[in-house]
This record gives sequence, C-alpha cells and structure tokens, in this order.
Amino acid sequence: MTEAGEDLAALLAGEEPQGLPERGDLLEGHIISIDSSGMIVDLGLKRDGVVMRSDLERLHPEEAQFQVGDPIAVMVIDPVDSDGNLLVSVAQARESSDWIEARRLMESDEILEAAPSGYNKGGLIVPFGRLQGFVPASHLSNLPRGLEEEERMSRLADMIGRPMPFKIIEVDPQRRRLVLSERKAVRQWRQEKKKELIETLKEGEVRKGVVTSLREFGAFVDIGGADGLIHISEIDWRRIEDPGKKLSVGQEVEALVIRLDKESNRIGLSLKRLQPNPWEAAAGTIEAGQVLEGEVSLLTSKGAYILVGENLEGFLQVSDGGSGLAPGVKVQVRVAEFNPERERLDLELILEES
Repeated sequence: MTEAGEDLAALLAGEEPQGLPERGDLLEGHIISIDSSGMIVDLGLKRDGVVMRSDLERLHPEEAQFQVGDPIAVMVIDPVDSDGNLLVSVAQARESSDWIEARRLMESDEILEAAPSGYNKGGLIVPFGRLQGFVPASHLSNLPRGLEEEERMSRLADMIGRPMPFKIIEVDPQRRRLVLSERKAVRQWRQEKKKELIETLKEGEVRKGVVTSLREFGAFVDIGGADGLIHISEIDWRRIEDPGKKLSVGQEVEALVIRLDKESNRIGLSLKRLQPNPWEAAAGTIEAGQVLEGEVSLLTSKGAYILVGENLEGFLQVSDGGSGLAPGVKVQVRVAEFNPERERLDLELILEES
C-alpha cells in the first residue's frame, strides 16, 4: 500500500468495508480505461468503479492529467446505481487529503485560523481546503445564549469574512462531518499565552490590565493576553462582599503580581498592596485596652467590621452586644487584641450606661 493509502487506512481505522463497499468509503485502485464518458477503475472488487465525466470536470485542469495504469484514490458515492454500476468520485477522494489534515490538526490539538464564509441558524460555515466545516453556535465565545433570533443572526453575519481561531473537534469523513470550535480555540490560546506570560513575569511586578469578568470570589484581569485573578481579599484593605461594588468589567487597573503558579498556570494579582498598608501604619500606635472611635462598615452573620482608621478595620463579635448596629453607625470600642503581623484587630463594644 502507498503512503497515502496507509494514511487513509489510519484515518478510517475500523471503517474498512467488509464485503460490499458503502457510500463514503475511500478506496485505492488503478485506471483501466479512459474515454469521453469518464474512467473505469480496477478496485480489486467484483465490480470496477465508474468515474463519471462530470466528476472529472470538477477537478482543476492540472489535476485531471490521467493515464491508463495510474494508481488513483476514489470515494464511493453510490455502491449500486440504477444501472448496477459502482459509482466512485475522484474529486471527493481528493478531499481525503483535507480529511487527513483535519484529523492531524485535531489529534495534535493545534489551532487554525480561518474566515467564516457563511452561516445559518445553527452556527457558522468555515472553509477548510475543499471541505466545509461547521461551528455550532454553542462553540462561539462571543455569541451569548438567549438572544432573539434577529440579533443572533445579525451577530453571526458580522463574523463572516473575519479571521478567527478554531480547533477541530470532530472529523468524520463517512458522514462528511467536520466540526470546529472557536470557544475551545480561544480558551487554549489564552492558556498558552498565560503559560508564556508566566515565564516572563516576576512576583512584585506592577502590570496594567483590564477587568474581563467578575465572580463572587474576585475579579479576572487581562494583563497582556492572559488573565490573572484578584481574589476578593486582595481588592481592598477594607473587607468587601461583592467585587462588583469596587470594580466593573472593562475597567482599567494597575495590579501587583503576588503569585505565579507555573504548575497550575495561574497568576495571582493584588490591588490593595499598591496602597499604603494600614496595618503597618497602625503598628505601635494601637494596643490592647485602648478605646477607639469607629464606624460600622460591614455586618455579617458572625459580627460587625468596624472602621477605626484609614482603611483599618477591626472585628466585633455579635455576642459583644451587636444588636442595633448598622453600616454607618458610630460606636466606641475597646481593643481586645491587636496583631498587625496577622492583620488581626479584635474589638469589644463599649455600651453606654443606662
């Protein structure tokens, strides 16, 4: 078998025809006759393959220079036509090299760039050599779910002709299915970009970036083609419960690189550490037993956080008489424990004498 034949066999492993060939099978043979009607190909079967003239006319002129005895690859398009012929196609078989390349790209996890040529309700149509690939709408990163049909079709139309990255996720030559994903390509590209970026970053660097998304646990910031995470505890020296109260998607920020994890491909960032550290500023000025004026900044199920200085918050347990407290309320508190190294300030409420 030729090298091309071995590639085709590998592509269709487990799909070799047993007995009669089936539509979509890729076969190899030799040309035994050529005339004005087309070609006859010996395929080593009980019947020879018939290639219609119309099929040959689909080829580029330089591809249609055949001679009797030449080896040739064909694809079965009709095992038994109305005249009992085994109809095969050279043009469709030539697509086999594209199927092989598609399989190679899928198995090697490579990203390709292509410009969509069309669309329908289900997604985008993308040319791949002689083939047409399909990108389901669910595999497009910039196409939100739940859009009205008019808006959905408009967004798909805007993508036509624009080069985009894709990953091939399904290759089935027998069913003529070539499925691509832009979403997975973008995700992989960003992971690869992040890996490259981590190699060049150093902890302690300050990077400009743009907030790309907000989560309950923090915010993701693009610092040059890769996202780093600002954990909610690193957004502000004051305790916050909702990152959206401090940041918004699209906002430009400067962040400090505080953690690089090459193994898990993660970047940790901080906003608050670019601001003066209130715990360092308070060291030596606050001690146990000291009475402070404060303001309730946040209430939780376990107690209240009291702002007693510039971005310096202490914690007051509910059991210390926290009933009636609300954000903004002024209070007098006594320092129960102060540990600036651990960023801990425990407070006791001073109740007014009745």
